[in-house]
Amino acid sequence: MLRRYTEAEFVQRFLQRDRGLTWDISVETRVSEILRSVREDGDAVVCEYAGMFDGVSDLRERGLAVDPDAIARGPEQIPGDLIEAMRLAIANLRSFHRREVYGSWWDTREDGSIVGQKVLPMKRAGIYVPGGRAAYPSSLLMGAVPAQVAGVEELVVCSPPGPDGEVNPLILAAAALLGVEKVFRIGGAQAIAAMAFGTETVPAADIICGPGNIYVTEAKRLVYGVVEIDSLAGPSELAVIADDSADSCTVAADLVAQAEHDPEAGVFLFTGDADFFAEVSAEVENQAKNTEREEIARAALENESAAVVGPEDHLWELINRQAPEHLSIRMRDSAEKLTKVRNVGAVFIGPLTAVAFGDYTAGVNHVLPTAGTARFGSALGVESFLKRTNILHMSKEGFAQLAHPTELFARAEGLAAHADSIAIRRDEEC
Repeated sequence: MLRRYTEAEFVQRFLQRDRGLTWDISVETRVSEILRSVREDGDAVVCEYAGMFDGVSDLRERGLAVDPDAIARGPEQIPGDLIEAMRLAIANLRSFHRREVYGSWWDTREDGSIVGQKVLPMKRAGIYVPGGRAAYPSSLLMGAVPAQVAGVEELVVCSPPGPDGEVNPLILAAAALLGVEKVFRIGGAQAIAAMAFGTETVPAADIICGPGNIYVTEAKRLVYGVVEIDSLAGPSELAVIADDSADSCTVAADLVAQAEHDPEAGVFLFTGDADFFAEVSAEVENQAKNTEREEIARAALENESAAVVGPEDHLWELINRQAPEHLSIRMRDSAEKLTKVRNVGAVFIGPLTAVAFGDYTAGVNHVLPTAGTARFGSALGVESFLKRTNILHMSKEGFAQLAHPTELFARAEGLAAHADSIAIRRDEEC
């Protein structure tokens, strides 16, 4: 099930294919129509799409917005120990993301000129939370907490209704614990459109974050530029690099856990020990049989998994070229191996660090770059919700120093009026 590849085979199979998301023109066409319709017709067409896609025919009568009292009652519908787990996750996320906070700064140069940046949060963030038949409250926590720590004034949450027309109680409970007051019964591309353009009921956001299916992801791609987005998320990925000091059972457990996300989830093992690979492969086969989502896990393991056995320096080169979303280091002196890591979304070190801790309660954000985008992308964080405004104040001495070189640049680029705007000030011709 966990197929072994040579280094050359791995490169050809996984590194030389299109590493970005592959866009289906039919999906793009459909999503473009949904975006256009919502922009033009607002709430009315959003309600029509709820009937089409979610099977909820009475959304117009029910209303797009969840009643604030229903949100407040959310925790009452959830077992107390799960509520405490959510509280713990929120506290750990807040503690983690507070370390990312930075503010405005000013610097007075020797010539008296002042440069700086004014740093402010965006006013409103839209968070998409997958829902309907399943619920992912962790997605709400991961999007909301860094936004709140950044100082975003208002959060707008969209989540698809279930067959009963209601947002899943788990999501309402998470919203209540976070103090989120605006939750809407809207899913799919129409939810992204509503948060991007605004409707009679849904206020337009400055940034949209949160995972979703191909229609949600395509909608985010198409509205980028109207609003900021967090990222374009592809299938989740986990790479494990391990030596014979690692426990094959727990390595296999992380790989199987990754595989149950999605039939297209990427599952990868890198090791220098062929016997260890064989042990892990047997464990993966055994554990996959016993997981509740066996069909999904097996599809991922059969189609999107790979193991490479080779020299350690070669393995690190492959990992950094692949730029996986998650990397688990299971080696002697694992922490020291961080010096080898360059392109990874999140790193998990040591035998007790199950990747699931990062998914839920440890406080590190699980919204991470996928599909090789860790080469340039980062985890969702406080900075994602901040905007920076550059500030410049020229002193007389600073003006004298920069006037001539600035004029030279401007005239070299054929922008005479730029140069003249300096010369007029120098010669006091106005």
